[in-house]
Amino acid sequence: MSTRPIPASPAAAIRPKVTVPAFQDKRRLGQPLVVATAYDFPTARIADEAGVDAILVGDSLAMVVLGHPDTLSVTMDEMLHHARAVSRGARTPVLIGDMPFLSYQVDDTEAVRNAGRFLKEGGMDAVKLEGGAAFAGTVRTLVRAGIPVQGHIGLRPQSHHLLGGYKVQGRSAGTARTLIDDALALEDAGCFSLVIEGVPDRVAALITERLQVPTIGIGAGPGTSGQVLVTHDLAGFGEAPPRFVKRYADLAAQLRQALSAYAADVRARTFPGPEHSYTIRDDEWAALLAMVGAAIPPVELAQ
Repeated sequence: MSTRPIPASPAAAIRPKVTVPAFQDKRRLGQPLVVATAYDFPTARIADEAGVDAILVGDSLAMVVLGHPDTLSVTMDEMLHHARAVSRGARTPVLIGDMPFLSYQVDDTEAVRNAGRFLKEGGMDAVKLEGGAAFAGTVRTLVRAGIPVQGHIGLRPQSHHLLGGYKVQGRSAGTARTLIDDALALEDAGCFSLVIEGVPDRVAALITERLQVPTIGIGAGPGTSGQVLVTHDLAGFGEAPPRFVKRYADLAAQLRQALSAYAADVRARTFPGPEHSYTIRDDEWAALLAMVGAAIPPVELAQ
């Protein structure tokens, strides 16, 4: 099976590359940051053309692409496979690889090795890891190794067993204060930005006010420096998206309709038609039939 090759996105020729410092400058200039996920070449290309500031190759691919029940099962090799595809499709946004479960928690040496693979093998510009002040040392080590790091606080999907499920975090004064302390510790350790997930809107806005680096919210209200959504969720794939997701299209319904129409055409033998088929000259066709000792089909004689 084959298809026409997809040309490289023209967006890179129009917009300058969004570097990590340029990403931070947008917050200083008061420009809201737009982040979306991508896990393959065509989606990355479309996101680039749409003008997003950053693409996150999220470990959410475990659920929305690979069919796992949570993010814990995805491996480094799987993440790198998808990161490489995204890096071939998008040239302009900051490309961020999400470090999967147990790729950075064991020790800092392994964290540096795995994070470095995202840049060296996956074509990413930066990595993201989950955790608060407890991982500030790991962040500091990665930054010292020349690897830009995005932090992730609040609801941390890799820790959903510890958190008792996918629950909003920071609803009490004490837990909200812990989130502020986590954010400040990660900024001090060198994170160039922070994802804040599943946190009350006023708490997320307060964290944003306390930080100099950009905050990217998901289920954290409008008071962050920018927003991130899983592209499959905003495009209408999957079932029952979380409350914080706004669906901008129902591509699943459109794809289902297209596949159903295709199946009906094939079964009715109306596809492929002449406009979808290639031909051979009549003299070459007659010569071929003579070579193989076949008679001209009756249907052709009737014509």
